[in-house]
Amino acid sequence: MTASTALIARPCDFALAGPGGSVDAYIDRVSRIPVLDREEERALAERFRNQDDLGAARKLVLSHLRFVVHIARGYRGYGLPLGDLIQEGNVGLMKAVKRFDPELNVRLVSFAVHWIRAEIHEYVLRNWRLVKIATTKAQRKLFFNLRRVKRNLTWLSAEETAAVAKDLGVTPGEVNEMEKRLAAHDLSFDPAPDADEEESYGPSAYLPAPDADPAEQVEATEWEHDSSTRLRGALEHLDARSRDILQRRWMSEDKATLHELADQYGVSAERIRQIEANAMGKLRGFLTPEPQAAPA
Repeated sequence: MTASTALIARPCDFALAGPGGSVDAYIDRVSRIPVLDREEERALAERFRNQDDLGAARKLVLSHLRFVVHIARGYRGYGLPLGDLIQEGNVGLMKAVKRFDPELNVRLVSFAVHWIRAEIHEYVLRNWRLVKIATTKAQRKLFFNLRRVKRNLTWLSAEETAAVAKDLGVTPGEVNEMEKRLAAHDLSFDPAPDADEEESYGPSAYLPAPDADPAEQVEATEWEHDSSTRLRGALEHLDARSRDILQRRWMSEDKATLHELADQYGVSAERIRQIEANAMGKLRGFLTPEPQAAPA
């Protein structure tokens, strides 16, 4: 909302929110606001446009709040609160008042309907599903028009799909895709179980993990066990000092440095490095499988 639009809205005494407020009370109050005739509307619009008179803009907004309620009621079938729909429509009305040109010689109500519907449409698309159902212009057009067409129908036949596609200027494939999206429902991937349930049954309970192949899991477990067994056996072939150096340098969480081991064994750090390299070479020899002789 722009700064000037916010200034228009700030003096309004008909907010839906507030202690003890209700949508019915709001609708009752705005229905009592007098409707402007053409001359009054034009005069107020000229004062706002030429003199930046926010009081005139406020009167224009207030006199058309009942019209916003009328439009918002047409979107109750989307399962969203009527109060929120009205609030979004009021934002569109304020934007329309800001852009209204009295020289066009049209009534504000005719000009504002586009802005009011645009704000309500955007709110519906943002909140109807967890995942936004329509992103392109064609999808947005399909979303609202297809719901109206399907109000008393189940799935469209091929002829009905072709007719809808032709009327809306889209392809039959786009109609079919939007029909599938409308029929789908949001589902939490990992829902929390209800109080009377011991476990949940969301997708996380039955969708396979990428590494869930039992054969691969068994193979990986056996390979790890075999590698550990062969490594322990290879270490047994080393002398105690070489084995201790390798274990403390590579197999311990608190790895020792060359200088720490040199101080312990009373040799230089370079000698410890040589012992380590020699032991590593022996391990590779023990762990490398011997090539099998070719059959005669």
